[in-house]
Order: sequence, then structure tokens, then C-alpha cells
Amino acid sequence: MIDVDVAGTLVGESDPPSDLPGVLMFLVRRPSWATLAALTGAALVGALVLRPALPSAAQAAGGYDFTRPNTVATGLAVPWGMAFLPDGSALVVERDSARLLQVRTGAAPTVLGTVPGVVPGGEGGLLGLAVSPTFSQDNLVYAYFTAANDNRIVRFPLTAIQNQTVVVSGLAKATIHNGGRIAFGPDGMLYAGVGDAGQTANAQNQQSRNGKILRMRPDGTVPPGNPFTNSLVYSLGHRNVQGLAWDTQGRLYATEFGQNTWDEVNQIVAGGNYGWPTVEGIGNNPSFRNPIVQWTTAEASPSGAAIANGTLFAAALRGTRLWAVPLTAAGGAGTPVAELQGQFGRLRTVVVGPDGWLWVTTSNRDGRGSPAQSDDRVLRFPPVGTQPSASSSAPSSSASVSQAPGGCAVRWEVNDWGTGFVVNVTVTNRGPALNGWALSWTFGGNQRVTGAWQTRITQTGTAVTAANETYNATLATNGTVAFGFQGTYTGGNARPTDIRLGSTPCTVT
Repeated sequence: MIDVDVAGTLVGESDPPSDLPGVLMFLVRRPSWATLAALTGAALVGALVLRPALPSAAQAAGGYDFTRPNTVATGLAVPWGMAFLPDGSALVVERDSARLLQVRTGAAPTVLGTVPGVVPGGEGGLLGLAVSPTFSQDNLVYAYFTAANDNRIVRFPLTAIQNQTVVVSGLAKATIHNGGRIAFGPDGMLYAGVGDAGQTANAQNQQSRNGKILRMRPDGTVPPGNPFTNSLVYSLGHRNVQGLAWDTQGRLYATEFGQNTWDEVNQIVAGGNYGWPTVEGIGNNPSFRNPIVQWTTAEASPSGAAIANGTLFAAALRGTRLWAVPLTAAGGAGTPVAELQGQFGRLRTVVVGPDGWLWVTTSNRDGRGSPAQSDDRVLRFPPVGTQPSASSSAPSSSASVSQAPGGCAVRWEVNDWGTGFVVNVTVTNRGPALNGWALSWTFGGNQRVTGAWQTRITQTGTAVTAANETYNATLATNGTVAFGFQGTYTGGNARPTDIRLGSTPCTVT
């Protein structure tokens, strides 16, 4: 977690709030009651303190039944972007492992491969995902990720992930504020939320593409209708936009992380300036556009956004809830209602699926959450009135892997960028059930492990051992466990030798 200093200046996806006043704020105090209180005083004329309405009111407003979660996938590690294919299945990417998975209801996720060139670190890694509007003709998928020297957007055929074409590169990267959400708008253009990369001056610098929402043709060139000549910049004055969604009138809305006072939902207009770093939340400066909603950072830290049934849904990380924000005909907001408070932990992404259900991903393994054994998860919630079915109620298991004969099978997937690498490892136990496991191997060169997830790694010289965490210690017969690590090397980066589960040699694919 990123902490704030006494001056309140450090920033991140879970920044703490302050007690500074604002013009409009939504405070969750008793989730079961709705209360409206008018504040008085010359400095706060028209200010409101709002508490959320009953959950049934949220369901009526948003049209989804949040009492009936359906688990689609479990055992993921920091799922970030999610987008749907024409066949109704979802593509999901993991931030740190750079894995691209295909997810279907009633089936285990399928690992399609690892996106090359991703260099995870802090809030950076494999982030946003979008499917081409003409996918049935071009088979293209778009991804926003942190590379060795920048943040960038690439596209590739789904059947050939390694064949990347760079759409946009040179976006400043940092351990915080990388933005990363991408989505195709109703105009067929690709939009991207780009963070200020921890440099607040970027947001007001029109020549910088950081601290902006960008709009581009699918090939990355400047389209007609952009507000600034020969520029991808569509709006400016942003800190860290991670949610983009359009209403039925084609109006764009964005969710944005505040620093230590106010998170925001903004209606985005071409050329609009949203005030960061001069203004955080609602201000009195006519040079800047005010948000339609603001929350304290403890209540929200909003990432993904989706719109359905006249309601904007915002997935809250630090707030560990899903906000349902009724939208008005004029593009403003009614009273937000908090759903799923604390039920599933940190929420990252929310998308309306082609099945009409609302799909949500958790982010409890990003280093700031308290993961349950089944985390991270992909969940979906039915429209109100939908009848349950057998296929929609059966949760799936972790990602499927190629099976190999013998006492242990290992799939070893490497994403290499010259001096560093990320490895995703999936282990299948062909022997007796284990209550605690350790996978060991010997590196053949000068590789050094620098970080790991879903495992505890020790290294002595070229000998490495990856052991279970408390939550994934049980490994049943024919059961699988997945983990990953990153490292550096000089010279070659050959696959290690003598990979063993305990004392049992493993076959490797």
C-alpha cells in the first residue's frame, strides 16, 4: 500500500482520504439506510452529504440482482483488462503474469499465451484490453501495457499473440498512475485513459499525452474530430483515469483516482480540462469542468466503469464495493448506491457482458488486498428477474493446462525482454495429494529471481525452490497450482533443468 506523508502528497490506487471539505460528497455510514442532510454555511451552500439507499433500490435502479453472484473463474492473479469476443466468451489479462486467458461460464479458463514485452512493476504491467469492433474480419485484440521504457498500446491477432504491431508508444511509465484502460467508442475510435505517471505537471501540458484521455483511429493515427490539431489528446487535466464507458446517447464518462481527498466520475467532452493538479474534485474555477460525482478516496478509489440501464457502475478498489450511479437525461448523476460492500474485496473491472449479465473482477492479489483462497475471481450478476440455471450456477476451476504423464507435469511459460523476464508456472500433481508443496529447479545461467506471486521463492546460486503460500498449500491428485516470478539475467536465459515436485521429477512443456 502507498502511504501518504504528513503533507498528504503521495499518491496511488488506495490513497487515504483527508477531511478537506467539498461541495458534493457521498459518505457511506450505514449501508442499510438512505439519509439526506443539508449542510449550511456560506462556504458550503448547496452541499449534500448522502448515504446510500437500500440494496433493493440499487437493484431497481441498476437492473441487476447483486444477491445472486455467479463465479465464472477462480485462482487468477490480478486480472485487469476484460473484453468479450463475438462468441460470448471473455478475454481476461493478468497484470503481473502477462497471461491472456479465455473465460467461459461453466468451464475452466484457457490460457491462450503470454503477451510479450510486458515489464510489470508497482501498478504497471499488462493492463487494458479491447477487442476490435471488426474482430470477425481482422481477428485483432488491443492491449495497453507497461514495457521496459514506456507504456504503450499494441494490437495482435488472437491466434498469433507474438505478432504485435505498436499502435501508440512513448507514454511515460511509473510505479504509479499508469492509467491503462482502453475501449472502443460508439464512433469506432479507440480511447485510452493515460495516467500522469506521478508527474502532476503532465496533466496540464497539452504536449504531453500523460494525464489525458486519448482518442485515435484503430491504427493509432489522429482521427477527425479531435479538439487539438494533430494531437491524440481528447481531454486533459486528469490524474489517473482507469474507467471509460458510454451511455446510450454516446456520451463518454470516466472514473478517476483522486490524490488524498476526492475520487471522481466525469462526463468527458472533447477538449475538456478536468483540473488536475490545480483542482481535485469539485472546484470553483470556471476554467475546469467539475465531476458529476465525487467520493472520498476511502469510499472508492474507482477503477473500471460500465453503463447499463441508465446507471454507471464503478468498481472500487480501496472502497471494496461496486458503486451504482444513476445517470440523468442531462448527463449528470443522481444519488449513488453502494453494492457488494466488503463482500468480495477490491474490485477492479466491471463490464456488461453480451449475455446481459454484469461481469466483475476482483483485485485482491495486487499487494493491497487480503485474498481469499479462491482469489482472484471473475464474477457475474444476473439482470433482475433472470431465472437461475444449472450452467450459470456452477463455478469453474483455475486455468486448464496441458496434461502430461508421470508424477508431475509442469508448464513453463517465459516472457523475455533481453535483460529481464517473467515466468508463469503451472504444476499438475500426478501423485498422491499434498498438504504443502515445493517445486525446485536449477538455472543453467546467470538468472536471478527478483520477485514472485502466489509462491515463496528462495535461491542459492543456481538452485531455486518455490514453495506454497498458506492459501494454496493443498494440491490434490491431478490438481493444479499456478504461480509466477520475475527476474534478470545476463547471457542466455535457457529453460532450467531438473525440475522436481518434492523429490519427484517433472515433465515440462
